[in-house]
Amino acid sequence: MERLLHALNQPLTGLQCSLEVALAAPRTEEYYAARMREGLELTERMRALVETLREMASAGAENLETGPEKEAETFELKSVLREVVDDLRPVAEAKSVGIALEGSAVSTVAAGAVAIAIKIKIKKGRRNFFSLAFRTLEAVLSLADEESGLRIELGGGAADSAGGAAESAAGKDQVWVRITWQSKSRPQEFCRAELGLLVAQAGWEGAGARWDRQRVENRETVTVRLPGVSGVRN
Repeated sequence: MERLLHALNQPLTGLQCSLEVALAAPRTEEYYAARMREGLELTERMRALVETLREMASAGAENLETGPEKEAETFELKSVLREVVDDLRPVAEAKSVGIALEGSAVSTVAAGAVAIAIKIKIKKGRRNFFSLAFRTLEAVLSLADEESGLRIELGGGAADSAGGAAESAAGKDQVWVRITWQSKSRPQEFCRAELGLLVAQAGWEGAGARWDRQRVENRETVTVRLPGVSGVRN
């Protein structure tokens, strides 16, 4: 929220300065037209930031709180992720991005490997989990290079951070999802896709999950960890 508010101040200040200069003295029609075009661009940036602020402000209301057995809904994480991948198939195919959902039997844009079933209990159900997963992967697809690959890994217990050192013993009781994609150039900080990832991050963290994003050369990785949720491999 702090980053977004700071980012909102920049185009707002630019718009105010542009209007003040335009009114300081008579100008040509061409000058006014140019200032109006700049004002529209700044306004569009502000609208995108305000929409993101609104989404983030309400993200905590629809989260994935863990709860007792009687309040929880049990579902397979892999089946939800498969549905998300199926829904995003047209977007992936348009960019020629292959999606590998590792550990499941999906045959979407590309296929995964060994079958595992991870069942989790979420108080507010699979619908909210689907929404957060969809928002995350939708933004990642926008950031991924054309004709590249996107890998989704899922598991239970401690997860290595982007292939690095293992989590501590406290990470044994957690379900995790890791998404890896290729991006040769760094996107603008507050482009639509980056704003989408910010909203997704706020949603996951509002649910008590841990969000970790790393970049190594051209590879980016996001790992979402749901602590205190048992993961079962079959």
